[in-house]
Amino acid sequence: MTKTTNTNTNTNTNTNTMRAISQDALGEPDVLREVERERPEPGVGQILVAVHAAGINPTDWQHRRLGLFLGEPPFTLGWDVSGVVEAVGLGVSLFQPGDEVFGMLPYPYGAGAYAEYVTGPVRAFAAKPAALSHVEAAALPMVALVAWQTLVDTAHVQPGQRVLVLGAAGGVGHVAVQLAKARGAYVIGTASADKRDFLLGLGVDQVIDYRTADIVKEAQDIDVVLDLVGGADRLRSLETLRPGGVLVSSLPVDFDEVTRRAAELGVRATNIVVEHDQAGMAGIAALAEADRLHPHVAATYPLAQAAKAHTDAEAGGATGKLVLTARR
Repeated sequence: MTKTTNTNTNTNTNTNTMRAISQDALGEPDVLREVERERPEPGVGQILVAVHAAGINPTDWQHRRLGLFLGEPPFTLGWDVSGVVEAVGLGVSLFQPGDEVFGMLPYPYGAGAYAEYVTGPVRAFAAKPAALSHVEAAALPMVALVAWQTLVDTAHVQPGQRVLVLGAAGGVGHVAVQLAKARGAYVIGTASADKRDFLLGLGVDQVIDYRTADIVKEAQDIDVVLDLVGGADRLRSLETLRPGGVLVSSLPVDFDEVTRRAAELGVRATNIVVEHDQAGMAGIAALAEADRLHPHVAATYPLAQAAKAHTDAEAGGATGKLVLTARR
């Protein structure tokens, strides 16, 4: 069930400006503040989207604290968007004003979803599935593209294969297990014991309590490991792979030791940085329309409460995703 914080019904009636969340310094959630700025215009090959909801991902608060790819502030965070096309730029034929779309702004340099309006390349978006609300759709793009680009594009998961997902109840994990099941895999997920029923409800075949169990003893003859946690579990999980199996990680840092150990074991290890991808988004949308992919939204927050959303997100323990709502 989605938990929703309080909202109000005020509306920004100045069509030339918009509300956005900005920060002037790196730091804790309190650096996030609501500002008013000029509404952007779509450039060549771009669309202007009236944002209805924006998903929150771990990379958001990492950039808030460290700058990472975005460098020094000021900047506006957020890559996940669901909304309605407001205007189109020169050369755009795929969408027109009034179309409902969802997508991921180009990562990492295209951030800006924490706002009432955002521009982005037309091929970063796909038609929003009618089966999903804007809040649900905004919870999907980045996590679903990570799952798609690891399991489909990189690992080429096939029916009957055994897939081990490390961190299966999180934002990416709970989508990845559904995607692997949709491709006919036998899916094993690691999570804390209190997430067991949630994962079984998503179709996971076996749940391993990472706090008490040894994954090497509990999972064997694995074809694909999807690493979403890093650390010691990532290294240990290589020993679960059958000869010729592959570990794909969404965490490309500190990977040299993993590569060396994989070579010793006769398996493969690789990693990805997520990319915007219209073909992937279309595949994700098709699964949602077919009732085979259900994002779990743990809570929603109005745009003005972005700082609270970050505080809650960083506290950990949430199952699924947190989402900002931008229409009021």
